[in-house]
Amino acid sequence: FFFEGLHFFSTLIMLTRNTTRNLMLAGRQRRSIIQVPDSKPKTAAGFLQDKDRIFQNIYGEHGSGIEVAQKLGDYYRTKDLLGKGPDWIVDQIKKSGLRGRGGAGFPSGLKWSFMPKRPPADGRPSYVVINADESEPGTCKDREIMRFEPHKLVEGTLIAGFAMRARAAYIYCRGEFYNEFKSVEAAIQEAYAAGMLGDNACGSGYKFDIVICRGAGAYICGEETGLIESLEGKSGKPRLKPPFPANIGLYGCPTIVTNVETVAVSPTILRRGPEWFASFGRKNNSGTKLFCISGHVNTPCTVEESMSIPLRELLEKHCGGVRGGWDNLLAVIPGGSSVPVLPKSICDDVLMDFDALMDEGSALGTAAVIVMDKSTDLVKALARISMFYKNESCNQCTPCREGAGVMANIMDRIWKGNGFGPEVDMIKDIADNVELRSICALGAAAAWPIQGLHKHFRQEMLQRIEDFTDISYNLNKDEMFGHPAAFDWRRTPKTFSGTLDSFQDSTYRPPAPNNNTMLDQYPHIPLYEKQAMDALEGQGQEQLPAN
Repeated sequence: FFFEGLHFFSTLIMLTRNTTRNLMLAGRQRRSIIQVPDSKPKTAAGFLQDKDRIFQNIYGEHGSGIEVAQKLGDYYRTKDLLGKGPDWIVDQIKKSGLRGRGGAGFPSGLKWSFMPKRPPADGRPSYVVINADESEPGTCKDREIMRFEPHKLVEGTLIAGFAMRARAAYIYCRGEFYNEFKSVEAAIQEAYAAGMLGDNACGSGYKFDIVICRGAGAYICGEETGLIESLEGKSGKPRLKPPFPANIGLYGCPTIVTNVETVAVSPTILRRGPEWFASFGRKNNSGTKLFCISGHVNTPCTVEESMSIPLRELLEKHCGGVRGGWDNLLAVIPGGSSVPVLPKSICDDVLMDFDALMDEGSALGTAAVIVMDKSTDLVKALARISMFYKNESCNQCTPCREGAGVMANIMDRIWKGNGFGPEVDMIKDIADNVELRSICALGAAAAWPIQGLHKHFRQEMLQRIEDFTDISYNLNKDEMFGHPAAFDWRRTPKTFSGTLDSFQDSTYRPPAPNNNTMLDQYPHIPLYEKQAMDALEGQGQEQLPAN
């Protein structure tokens, strides 16, 4: 009976994982079944007026001290907000429709409600951890809040901690953010001196402390359990879940990890009302958002705008448009380097919110918009992104450790022209297998850029190989993987610059005496017998033995 029961539970777990994966894969092609369909038409949300901007000092024009913050509305009647109780605060955040601004887009009010309302029987305290480890390439919104509006972060952390009945909060700041760290540290000291924190926070009788810590520059510490491990002084490697941090988190205590922007907007929501916040954007995509726009635009910037604003209007209104005009646009990464790239044809009318981008096979992520015009070597750009995720993997789980490395190596070969035809589809299969099989979301982050490139720019990948290759392979997947020598591929590179670097190293290998660049560039890949014979024909070299 024991073994039969074990087999039953193993089968149940496998079925559950496969069902979850199928639902998530389907979500990239159509709206997820757990989301309420949006009744509002996909039309422009309208530009945000200055009076509705939450971050009035995002460019640091007025200083970052507590006096300036109070003049801009921070700490206004915070005691009254706390006096309404934790349940009221959580309910208001739920009504506002605020979704996490760190990338996942999970409903913030629901997440805050996961914290136990009663302390554990053994007396363990509860903690709030603020994820200020902004390491996603292209993202620069949280650093602006920490640098120029730190008191919004401090007050928001106080309110979030009170709503979740936490004893203290830890702000985990990215190690490279020295100036931002000093700014938040000074704001915390000012808040203590003004009585906003401490044993009687804001005169409410609530005891609450905030501690700011610096990381060591690891991308993986942006994942909540990896961040918790780092805070505890361990290597920043994500934990297996369950148990979830809301039950066993920092130092084994109930913990909720949330984002800088998420908590920074919460005091304004409570003061102005959830209906005001929900009036911006479409249903399930409400509120305002900090967009960080970089790349080939005339004036890169970080700007607060309404959710659901069309991408084209966002770029033309705040960034002066694409360099060389809209018709010069090649592609856009709409939410940081980890989300799939979108071609111009989709960017023409796509809206910048969670659901609209999901419907197009991408994601809003951190709203870090990376614009690339037609001068961009897109294959090389995505190869660089793949190498980033290979280097930032914590190497804890096999799918991410091996899969990210293999994808990075294949992309490196393809952009250099050293790849071969079947690899273009092979890398897509590898990405699909890595996507949902890692402990944390870094596996998906490494896979999504590859999937987006393959979906929209597959022909460019093949053309890159064709430009530097004499032999073109057109084998289908079954033939490629069914052949006993499937990986014994070799091709005759065309002559360019007299040599061709190996993807393993940059060792110069001189061409053959007759200047034919049929080089033994890849000794680790055996020559396929027929190709070896064809390549050696007429060169007076001995035939290599068949494998």
